[in-house]
Amino acid sequence: MTEIETQRSADWLAGAGLRPTRQRMTLAGLLIGDGQDRHVTAESLFDAASHAGEKVSLATVYNTLRAFCDAGLMREITVDGSKSYFDTNMTDHPHFYWEDDASLTDAPADQLEITRVPQAPNGAEIASVDVVIRLRRK
Repeated sequence: MTEIETQRSADWLAGAGLRPTRQRMTLAGLLIGDGQDRHVTAESLFDAASHAGEKVSLATVYNTLRAFCDAGLMREITVDGSKSYFDTNMTDHPHFYWEDDASLTDAPADQLEITRVPQAPNGAEIASVDVVIRLRRK
């Protein structure tokens, strides 16, 4: 990692009150080191770490992604009830799910209008509304 990427990663973790362990710094660098938002799976992040020559187990990647989500640094988007993607963009926005290659990308939030959602049942409140638009190439 460059000095800028290292500092960006350290600041990202510190902003959430997370200790900058070697594994967290490595994964944070891959996720936000260049300042770009990412949609990753645990497996794709593990592969990126391996290709970068970093020693980290898949279990550590899963645990670290969970810690990042719990700290409010990322959010988990589940597709088909089983495939989880992790998004570094914490603004409210919809997603495109590309069925052909099982990838997730941001969709333009300014083009989405939700005029009404069903009322939550008694004793519950709506925590969030996730919009995933499934696409396939022609």
